[in-house]
Amino acid sequence: MEYLAKSNPKETIQEHTDNLLKNYKEFKDIYPDIDINWELLYLSCLYHDMGKMNKDFQNKIRGKKIENEVPHAFLSAGLIPKKEIISKFGKDGMKILTNSIIFHHERKFKVDINTNYKSINEKIKEIENEFVKFEYDKVDDLKASNFPIKYYSDDRITDEDGKDVFYEYIKVKGMLNRIDYASSAYEMVEYQNNFLEEKLNNLLDSWKQRDSSSDWNELQKYMIKNRNENIIAVAQTGAGKTEAALLWIGNNKGFFTLPLKVAINAIYDRIRDGIVKENIDKRVGMLHSDSFSEYIKRSEEEGLSRYFDRTKLLSLPLTITTLDQLFDFVYKYRGFELKLATLSYSKIVIDEIQMYSSDLVAYLIYGLKFITEMGGKFCIVTATFPPVFKIFLEKERINFISPSPFIEDDSKIRHSLKVLDGLITSDFIIEKSKSKNKILVICNTVKTAQKLYKELKESGKVENLNLIHSYFTKEDRQIKEDNIMRLGHKDCTDKGIWIGTQILEASLDIDFDILITELSDINGLFQRLGRCYRKRYLLHDDYNAFVFTGGEERIRGIGFVVDKDIFKISKEIIKNIDGPLSESKKIDLINETYTMQKLKGTKYVKDIEETIDYLHSIYVNEKNKTQVRDMFRNINNISIIPREIFNRNLNEINKNINILKFNKETNYTREEKVRARTEIDKYKISIPYYSFNHKNNELISINEYESLNIYNCNYDKEEGFTNVIEDKLDNTSNIL
Repeated sequence: MEYLAKSNPKETIQEHTDNLLKNYKEFKDIYPDIDINWELLYLSCLYHDMGKMNKDFQNKIRGKKIENEVPHAFLSAGLIPKKEIISKFGKDGMKILTNSIIFHHERKFKVDINTNYKSINEKIKEIENEFVKFEYDKVDDLKASNFPIKYYSDDRITDEDGKDVFYEYIKVKGMLNRIDYASSAYEMVEYQNNFLEEKLNNLLDSWKQRDSSSDWNELQKYMIKNRNENIIAVAQTGAGKTEAALLWIGNNKGFFTLPLKVAINAIYDRIRDGIVKENIDKRVGMLHSDSFSEYIKRSEEEGLSRYFDRTKLLSLPLTITTLDQLFDFVYKYRGFELKLATLSYSKIVIDEIQMYSSDLVAYLIYGLKFITEMGGKFCIVTATFPPVFKIFLEKERINFISPSPFIEDDSKIRHSLKVLDGLITSDFIIEKSKSKNKILVICNTVKTAQKLYKELKESGKVENLNLIHSYFTKEDRQIKEDNIMRLGHKDCTDKGIWIGTQILEASLDIDFDILITELSDINGLFQRLGRCYRKRYLLHDDYNAFVFTGGEERIRGIGFVVDKDIFKISKEIIKNIDGPLSESKKIDLINETYTMQKLKGTKYVKDIEETIDYLHSIYVNEKNKTQVRDMFRNINNISIIPREIFNRNLNEINKNINILKFNKETNYTREEKVRARTEIDKYKISIPYYSFNHKNNELISINEYESLNIYNCNYDKEEGFTNVIEDKLDNTSNIL
């Protein structure tokens, strides 16, 4: 008899198990030295689906309706050679193996074990009788025993079972999930990183061809020397932190985290085109909510679905990603073991840590505690590192080394500041534009940025004026991102003015001549300074950065999108700055501002403390992944399509809606559906819920799971989304 594990595509239990064991072997060959019980992992792969031999499952997979089916994983657990396992691995090993197999599918079970104990054992006994017809050379004999109820935990294994048992369970169960999912997708569970160090050396060689004296700088050499350490490295903007982080990862599995998708896309392109260059789909990927769409933009070739699968399965050696794609495991939701098991043998780079909100900082600190205790490594590379973060890391007993800041030549000045006690005005920008420089204006809210743009445009006194913020459609924002990168390139000699918001603080390699900015906080200010004179030194005596602190008037966003306590401290600390500002002075100001002494009792620190305490208190498997996704991302926005955009592109949108509708008569591929969704998404804008008026909205259904919000508002390619109820947007305008 043929015993099926899957029906589409058709695959027998033996074939599926063989695929798992093949992936198990490849995983062990690539990472032979990681700290995991290889034998328990092998046995979990071998036995996890043996329970599918039962008649109910075989009938169900062939189309028959089955009532009160016992989940196959429970039956698989009853086929484990209990005596041999306990003899070799002890009762803890038996418990780890039993629960890893039972919970390898994250479904709520409807079976009451105690009530149905007898009937479950009868089902297990039936499988033993079937085994005479089950030909499989990996299992000589399959002996049924009673369901191992003594070793089964309805609440699964938790930290209450002891840290060692809990961590071993996370690794075995998590890697069983990884291997099972990869095998089901006919993918490799891991692709070996045997290229990155060589590729980085090739990069250095290419520099030496242009300048024979080229070498890794002090930061980069430090990272090579300390590859086996957890590191917090502070280095000035333009110091080669990306290359330094990659040198630290070396030929290991690595994840490179950044806060914004635009920064991830830019770093991915830089690593793909400038360093890795070949076999990209087996070496480096990017993972965020729009990554498949980004893959499609970069390639019209077939096979993108498999590339995306490898990325989602965390199979690639190097992945550039957002924090929420990795660190949601801190909520210990059902199935969290997969990510944490992967991170336990990985190296994680955290870039732009200063851009994370208090809740994300708490997730990061709590997550690093788990990762490091289980064997993973982390490296924080940043231009500014608030010392209060170090206090929280030490409180969680996370070990790290933190060398002195890497500053190339402190006598060389990049920024000369003028602090102005008022609000940014269009007249001030007009005056500065007479110098015919590239000018960057950064505001704390969209509304302020739009107001300045409108005033400047109506004045008719400036040329090449542009605006960028988060209230543009994805299509228009992409065009704007490309344009600002073009003007902001160090070799571009064109002149112009760009007005934007916090999105310009991200890892964008742009270099403007003059920065005009509202004060958010010291950290944000120094990130904004990094977009002006990014990799060059100031060779004149004039100011090239102007910081407006609001004076007696209130800057929009303070208290809503910028912590008011930190704003007040920052405003007080910078009020006496006037003129050149060295790199070491910037670090001193950060260290002076973000001390626990100054921030104790502020909402920012309280939020971090309370979130970490909450994470400690969460019971394992208390939440499901959907709940956690919404909590982790702090989702408070809604996607809309402006009515005008919808009407203008009605035929294109309807064509793609039809592709996404469930229709038995059509058979669109996954890539065709993703492309259709991407085409619709390019017309969308994400706006805050608080500014969303249901009376202005028409809901259009795509299918059972998807719909579109067609919203009555003003929209144009220059200013973006406007005409929301004014009193709701006044001070709570999105910082982005």
